[in-house]
Amino acid sequence: MDRSQALLIVNQYIKNPNLINHMYAVEAAMRFYANKLGADADLWANTGLLHDFDWEIHPTAEEHPSKGAEILRNLAVPEVIVRAILSHGNRDGIVRETPMEKALYACDEITGLITAVALVRPSRSLYDLEPKSVKKKWKDKAFAAGANRKEIEDGALEFGVDLWGEHVENVILAMRTIAPQLGLVGNLDPS
Repeated sequence: MDRSQALLIVNQYIKNPNLINHMYAVEAAMRFYANKLGADADLWANTGLLHDFDWEIHPTAEEHPSKGAEILRNLAVPEVIVRAILSHGNRDGIVRETPMEKALYACDEITGLITAVALVRPSRSLYDLEPKSVKKKWKDKAFAAGANRKEIEDGALEFGVDLWGEHVENVILAMRTIAPQLGLVGNLDPS
């Protein structure tokens, strides 16, 4: 499966630009980690891109992503991607076993928190965002309350990366590579 095939699926099922941006952010983080670990970057990135493709048609924990997995299988998406997507939540009883599955779980929620922090900064940019700013907002439980902090902590631990010493910085760096696409350049010149 190549990116163009994954994008066709995303564009068929997702209309909300914020959700699409979230999927792009997870795609970038997955590509970053695949490159760092010497894994198949396209496979990991496509998994990140597709992970929430069914959220608009299955917006409940009971249906997402299990109902979406059926659609992906009917579209001949490789089973390794389908299994990783099934494992990215804690609802389907799929134990995360591979580094790719663990990376997807670790990257999903943190991208949302990083996006929220970037958007409330005066610059509205990823280019000057540092992990310490994310950590400061992390402590405010009312801020980005939809970002599941327990899943963020568990994901980093399960993936074997230190949340504050490595993971947040890695995901920020990954997201910076597509900041214009995410609308997170803000008022800063990226050069």
